[in-house]
Amino acid sequence: MNHLLGIAIESLVTVLLMVTIAYCMLLNSRLKRLKADEHSLKATIAELITATEIAERAIGGLKLTVREVNEHLGSQLTSAEQMTEQLKKQLAEGDSVFRRLSKIAIAARPSSEAEPPEAPKAAAPKPATAKAVAAAAQAFSERRRADGLAA
Repeated sequence: MNHLLGIAIESLVTVLLMVTIAYCMLLNSRLKRLKADEHSLKATIAELITATEIAERAIGGLKLTVREVNEHLGSQLTSAEQMTEQLKKQLAEGDSVFRRLSKIAIAARPSSEAEPPEAPKAAAPKPATAKAVAAAAQAFSERRRADGLAA
């Protein structure tokens, strides 16, 4: 029986060793997969860090561009406001010149072409075109020259 007990114990140890070897092989394959995943994860992290750095540089460039655009737009707005004021002044001066020329043209009409004094006040006079005003001013100056009253 002594022999039988020894063989049983050694058989049990052999079976346990085989189970241990199989489990070690399973662990080894899992460790290999984990190592491969670790390498791919490291590569992914490196790509992510590179993309983050590129994005940070791009954001810095965009901030700089926004500042430049704001400064340029501010100066353009100031220039546009100044131009608007100049145009308002020039329009006012042009309107003044137009009114004076209109008065000159009305005064220069011969008395036969003058409007009758009974003209209704409700109807607004039609504004003269620039060509009509220029023609009237030229006719006025020619009449003045013909009368010998040239300025």
